[in-house]
Amino acid sequence: MSATTTPRTTVTEREAREVAEAAREQDWRKPSFAKELFLGRFRLDLIHPHPLPDAESVRRGEEFLTKLRAFCESTIDSARIEREARIPDEVVAGLKELGALGMKIDPKYGGLGLTQLYYNKALALVGSASPAVGALLSAHQSIGVPQPLKMFGTQEQKDTFLPRCARTDISAFLLTEPDVGSDPARLATTAVPDGDDYVLDGVKLWTTNGVVADLLVVMARVPASEGHKGGITAFVVEAGSEGITVEHRNAFMGLRGIENGVTRFHQVRVPAANRIGPEGAGLKIALTTLNTGRLSLPAMCAGAGKWCLKIAREWAAEREQWGKPVALHEAVGSKISFIAATTFALEAVLDLSSQMADEDRNDIRIEAALAKLYGSEMAWLMADELVQIRGGRGYETAESLGARGERSVPAEQILRDLRINRIFEGSTEIMHLLIAREAVDAHLSVAGDLIDPDKSLSDKARAGANAGVFYAKWLPKLVAGPGQLPSAYNEFKHAVDLSGHLRYVERHARKLARSTFYAMSRWQGRMETKQGFLGRIVDIGAELFAMSAACVRAERLRSEGEHGREAYQLADAFCRQARIRVEELFARLWTNTDDLDRKVVKGVLGGAYTWLEEGVVDPSGEGPWIADATPGPSERENARRPYGA
Repeated sequence: MSATTTPRTTVTEREAREVAEAAREQDWRKPSFAKELFLGRFRLDLIHPHPLPDAESVRRGEEFLTKLRAFCESTIDSARIEREARIPDEVVAGLKELGALGMKIDPKYGGLGLTQLYYNKALALVGSASPAVGALLSAHQSIGVPQPLKMFGTQEQKDTFLPRCARTDISAFLLTEPDVGSDPARLATTAVPDGDDYVLDGVKLWTTNGVVADLLVVMARVPASEGHKGGITAFVVEAGSEGITVEHRNAFMGLRGIENGVTRFHQVRVPAANRIGPEGAGLKIALTTLNTGRLSLPAMCAGAGKWCLKIAREWAAEREQWGKPVALHEAVGSKISFIAATTFALEAVLDLSSQMADEDRNDIRIEAALAKLYGSEMAWLMADELVQIRGGRGYETAESLGARGERSVPAEQILRDLRINRIFEGSTEIMHLLIAREAVDAHLSVAGDLIDPDKSLSDKARAGANAGVFYAKWLPKLVAGPGQLPSAYNEFKHAVDLSGHLRYVERHARKLARSTFYAMSRWQGRMETKQGFLGRIVDIGAELFAMSAACVRAERLRSEGEHGREAYQLADAFCRQARIRVEELFARLWTNTDDLDRKVVKGVLGGAYTWLEEGVVDPSGEGPWIADATPGPSERENARRPYGA
């Protein structure tokens, strides 16, 4: 292959936005608690009383969890997976035998038909045994072949592929390319129609499960031509097809057992019958799939929080400093309190979002995105605090600890393993922008043309009239609400009083909406460039959502007579901690260094501070920043390694 770097596809900022906007679900056909929250409307009725699964779903789910727990304890050797950087074939064979590949697939196709709630409980469980195994199962079912086919596939496709995915075949999802991350407008892989087939050419990067997969979901660009609408399109592709080469198995700081690689397609023929949905619908299919698929990451984050709490409790009670257990020293105790309260809240957010997904009566695109964003960020903080609580032993590897006679606790490993969740399936920065776009959808629907420089005066006038009607009704409702009534939400007032936290959420949801409106009025068309502001708006919404979920979960547990008093205590602690973060975020909306930061960045890029880099050496190797991805035949040995082959 040529050593030159692939010429980059040039796409303007506006073109990129148009592609992303076209892939969005445009309508809100069902209510959304989080959407209403960002609009300043605290719709507690949408989440309280806490929705519950039916008895049969619970029975089947618990039955499977019992089998899965026994398998995790007897067969999954996390230390071996970490040491060998591979999941043993016998582990995967055992998962297939359990039916774990088909947890979310309908029984009529050979799957288990678990609900989203129990699927996520299973991922939390298996992810605690080995995050790499959790990633394998999640990539296969949450974003791999089963989910898009379940939602968008033809009956023939379901009949053909779902039985394979349920029991024998592992799938992967291929979107990212060497020079294309969260900007799919520049997607370079092509699928050219040729008779009854499409011919795929291109290179895909970071293909989780791609090294071992039997089936692939591939996103490729179909050129527009006579009879072909064209656009980014989704295909089911047999991983063993002629012309597919896994050119490299990637290695990472964490999740060392995942089978993630670089996959090249050269003149790969795919039957038109394997196209998922119409041409041009690929991104919409991907984003819709992720609406619930994203819940797999907070599931494993909640599981990680539970493990961090267990280790912190056991260690901090055993380790003594200055005459008492370190847990009783305030500096350490505050960290344990943070881990306990946050784990309770993460599970509350996860269970609530999962059950709402199962009931399908709410639109949960924002809730799922918030769960992913909040779970990945908070789990990382909890793991970091665990390492700090463990001190030097937290930094030491489990293998080293065991070799010198101590309990082999993989605290440093979980820190490494969790780090990717802030990047997987939408980085924190991209999630901020995605959620912010959905949060301001109502505003853009009525006033978007007002701030669009390309719209005509007549369009702006029409938008102005519509906006006037909307804001005349909306703005007065942001002035006062139940959060100012001392008796509001008194059903949450028991031995521990949570009603004040819900009043806080209601008041600050209105404050959040006012802040968003003020920012739109102030910056208008430049609002989308204020990414620091938008990120803080989303983070406030995430905290308010988590507070709401924690309170509702605590009341559910109290009403069921299961750890109610303790749940109220944890919810109270979490809400008090969250309120401190919310106050800081509100303050930083208007008092920050965003403008100065932009100036410094321009100086950095312009070379004004290169003198600051003097006095060190750079141990990085040679080579381009982005690998060559020119289409063509592969010159590398195929690293594909199906399990059991």
